[in-house]
Amino acid sequence: MRNALGLMLATVVSAAVIAGVWFWTSSPRADAAVPQTVAARKAEPLPAAAKSKDDVEVTASLTKPAPPPAPAAPVAAKPVCANPDALGVSRTVIIDTTGGPGFGFLQYKQFDFLTEKEVVLTFDDGPWPTTPAVLKALADECTKAVFFPVGKHTTYHPEILRQVFVAGHTVGSHTWSHAHLDSKKMTEAQAKEEIEKGFSAVKMAIGAAPAPFFRFPGLGHTQPALTYLGTRNISMFSVDVDSNDFKSSGPDQVIQNVMTKLDKQGKGVILMHDLQKHTATALPTLLRRLKAGGYKIVLMKAKVQLETLAEYDAMLVKDLKVPTVASRPIASVVQTAQE
Repeated sequence: MRNALGLMLATVVSAAVIAGVWFWTSSPRADAAVPQTVAARKAEPLPAAAKSKDDVEVTASLTKPAPPPAPAAPVAAKPVCANPDALGVSRTVIIDTTGGPGFGFLQYKQFDFLTEKEVVLTFDDGPWPTTPAVLKALADECTKAVFFPVGKHTTYHPEILRQVFVAGHTVGSHTWSHAHLDSKKMTEAQAKEEIEKGFSAVKMAIGAAPAPFFRFPGLGHTQPALTYLGTRNISMFSVDVDSNDFKSSGPDQVIQNVMTKLDKQGKGVILMHDLQKHTATALPTLLRRLKAGGYKIVLMKAKVQLETLAEYDAMLVKDLKVPTVASRPIASVVQTAQE
């Protein structure tokens, strides 16, 4: 009986000890520290992959796309000169012809725009069968000039004047019939007709508005004619260096006339005539002499081309007794089918 009681008591004590141990180890304790929150470590950046040539780098905001780049302005190709030692054109000047300014110190001394060793090449009285030789000499030296054709001559050789225009030379006028406007028999109405019909003939020949540049035949100007040209905003041309080619004995004299006067004056507007055979023959050598002498060519162009008067355009067509269609370029009328 005593042994049974002792065994029961030992069992109860053992159970109490086991329960206490479980309670102590499993239950949260009041004095235990609150666990601390630890910030997560910043992730290491992934290594950047090498950008291929096809990758696109976006630099604009998604809410406001960047504007596309403005297209580059087209650049006109500069004409290529085949002659590395050409005389060329030193500079091109644009003339505002408002009010009819004059150039050439023999008569008009207001605008002295040329610097030392600068010259302007000018040719009167064409177009003529000699004109293509003049054009070739100018082209071989990659240089330009101002032409003052006679109206009637443009009706004889419109295709030659078109060659002058297409080659990039400036084309003005030298009256309709080369009449001297300072003649005592010339009325103001006749002088006006000579001026306007000359420009109308040039327009008909080249198929475009001519430059408002005019030279009086024989340089014979009058005050009424000067006033009229001013109202039409046509610039007047005189001369600084006269070649006197129309009375020269040969090409050598033309060259001597020009270079002697030019070396004395140092610069200026040179007057020649493209219908003179001696001039056409002398020009290649003369241009080389200009180059060797250190002279430079200035090309004069007009800011605004001349609008011819309709009444004189119509008068020209009527006087020539040709239909208006005759003003079409010859290439649009006559075409070679076989050679």
